[in-house]
Amino acid sequence: MSLFVCPLCQSPLQPADDTWRCDGSLHPKQTSHPFDVARQGYVNLLPVQQKKSKAPGDSQQSIDARKRFLNAGHYQPLNDLICQKMAALLTVKKASINQKDKPINWLDIGCGEGYYTQAMAQTGMDVLIAADISKPAVVELAKTSKALGRLWYQQAKDSASKETIKAAAIYPLVTSAAHLPLRAHSINGISSIFSPILPAAFNEVLSDVGYLIIAKPDIGHLATMREALFDDVREHDSEKFLQELAPYFQLLETHHISSSLNLSAEELADLMTMTPYAYRARSDKRQALLAEVAAQPFATEAKFVIYILQKQLLNRINKSYLMKIISC
Repeated sequence: MSLFVCPLCQSPLQPADDTWRCDGSLHPKQTSHPFDVARQGYVNLLPVQQKKSKAPGDSQQSIDARKRFLNAGHYQPLNDLICQKMAALLTVKKASINQKDKPINWLDIGCGEGYYTQAMAQTGMDVLIAADISKPAVVELAKTSKALGRLWYQQAKDSASKETIKAAAIYPLVTSAAHLPLRAHSINGISSIFSPILPAAFNEVLSDVGYLIIAKPDIGHLATMREALFDDVREHDSEKFLQELAPYFQLLETHHISSSLNLSAEELADLMTMTPYAYRARSDKRQALLAEVAAQPFATEAKFVIYILQKQLLNRINKSYLMKIISC
C-alpha cells in the first residue's frame, strides 16, 4: 500500500521514476491525477488552491544564506544532538516486536534545503519524506540527494543490484504541512526543526506509537544580535505549543543545547538573512550592526531546545526501555 495520497482527491498515489499517478478511486469521476518528477528529483504536490501566495515559503536568497551559514558548522552541535536522539528512538522502534520486518518511515516537515535532513537519513530509518512548502528549498534538497544517490528511485535501483544501502531513501516533496499527502497512520516519526507545529495534522499521519522531535530557539537565543537590532526584545516562548500538543502527544524528554558564535560580517549577514530578522529589523539597524562587525567579529550565543514526544497511546512496557536508551 502506497504511503502517499493524491493532494487533489485523496486517492492512493503511486510513486514512479517519471510520473506519480493516483488511481482516482476516491474521485467522483474516477479521474486519475498525474504529478511529474522534476529533473532534480522532487515532486510538486502543492495544488494552487493550497497556496497563500505565488511563491510560498523561503526565498532563494534566504536558502543560499542558510546553506552558507549551516555548512560552516555553526549549528553542528544541534544537528549532532538531533541525530543522536533520533538514532536512539529508531533503535527502540526496530527492536519492537511489531516492527521487525516493516520499513521505518520518517517525515521531516519544513525540511528547507536539507541540512538536517541529510544527516537524519543516516540514523537508521528506511524512508525519509522531506517536505517543505518552498519550491526553491526542495529543489536544493533534491539536487543534493540526487548527487549522493539517496533519491527513492536511485535507492530502488541500488537495492535491485544488491549494493549496500546505508542511508534512507529520500522523497523530496513540495507540499503544505497542513495538507500532508500521506496515508493516515503511515509515519513512524516526524521531525520539525524550526518549522510549523500542527498537532492534528501530525497526529493524523503518525502511527499509534509514533515519535515527534521538535527543535526551537531557546530563551536567550542570539540575544546580543537581537538587542542590537530591536529596541524592544521579546524572549522566545518555546513551550507555548506544548499545550496544543498535549491532547495527542506525551512529552518524554527536553534537551537544551547552546553554541558560542564569533561571526564575521559576512556570516552575520547570512544569519540575519536566514532568520525573520531579515524583514523584522529596520534596515538602518542592520546596516549599523554590520558596519560595526566589519572591524571585529561579532560574539553571540545560539541556544536551542529539543522536545521528544510520543503519541498518547504509549506502550508502558516499552517506556522504561525507551527512557534508558535516549538518556544515554
